[in-house]
Amino acid sequence: MNKVTLIATATMGLEAIVAREVKDLGYNDVKVENGRVEFTADVSAIPRANLWLRTADRVKIKVGEFKAYTFDELFEKTKALPWADLIPVDAEFPVIGKSVKSTLFSVSDCQAIVKKAVVESMKLKHKLDWFDEDGAFYRIEVALLKDVATLTIDTSGTGLHKRGYRYHHNEAPLKETLAAAMIMLTNWKPDRPFADPFCGSGTLPIEAAMIGQNIAPGFNREFASEDWHWIGEDKWNEARQEVEDLANYDQPLDILGADIDHRSVELAQNNAMEAGFDELIQFKQMQVKDFRHKGQYGVLIGNPPYGERLGERPEVEEMYRDMGEAFKLLDTWSIYMLTSHEQFETFYGKKASKKRKLYNGNIKTDYYQFFGPRPPRKD
Repeated sequence: MNKVTLIATATMGLEAIVAREVKDLGYNDVKVENGRVEFTADVSAIPRANLWLRTADRVKIKVGEFKAYTFDELFEKTKALPWADLIPVDAEFPVIGKSVKSTLFSVSDCQAIVKKAVVESMKLKHKLDWFDEDGAFYRIEVALLKDVATLTIDTSGTGLHKRGYRYHHNEAPLKETLAAAMIMLTNWKPDRPFADPFCGSGTLPIEAAMIGQNIAPGFNREFASEDWHWIGEDKWNEARQEVEDLANYDQPLDILGADIDHRSVELAQNNAMEAGFDELIQFKQMQVKDFRHKGQYGVLIGNPPYGERLGERPEVEEMYRDMGEAFKLLDTWSIYMLTSHEQFETFYGKKASKKRKLYNGNIKTDYYQFFGPRPPRKD
């Protein structure tokens, strides 16, 4: 197998960033749709995309796509796909599904039909009547959207936001993929200071350190497709060697994480240690109104409390006022804040240079961007 069509799934609002990452890996046959970025590449793209994509949720192989209005259509068109070229005779291949605005709305029925169709397809190719399913893991998904069925196989296994460093987190952790996107939407460069005054379990500072030293987000974890014989161990070894060759462990970084809660600071320190950044990232316990930094032309990114519960609103709004006053001292810095509070600018005391809609889980938020002056050019 030389070429595959891959789908990098993305949280709503992050598709353009995922597409940019895919192109940065050298893949130009890219199509951007809601919640996904599709591209065609050789098989080596499977390990490379899984290891390098910071903002995608998963990487899937697209096996087929077709209209399906009846269960018979779904069965026959699924059966006609080349499953035996992808799935070996001993593979474990469960089927999951989802259906949105489609005639075939029963997900459990769609899953059962797809499973049966795949089995029948493989029977014809392998000349067998029974599959033990005790080998490598190939999870199939049938996704129906407006009567179009997309059949995929997941190459990632655990979602790509699971980097392998965050064993501890607080009650509402920021997803690693969203944290990486928030950083990539800024003008931060590794030679400039970086700060997060609401660091929680340390996700933003750790993702910044990984970006700053060009460390692939998947360097410290495993993937389902590592066991797939037709990709081969050599391609995975080559991809991991590329990760090692391109990492810049000598890049100095000025990264600070702060939080009012000492338990969060301890969590963040432990997670930074797991990621190997305990000597690169500084963590402090402090209130946002006391936030200070001696650096110039830095980037400050925060995910403050939103005040989603009515009783918390007055306290959160007061904190936004304090934030606005404290950050006036950072007159050369660029400030980026994520919150669902629609009056954030009013309490912060300044209108954002730009706003971008992002989703933090199921919460629709705005990413408020306050651009500072450009740093002077170096000789």
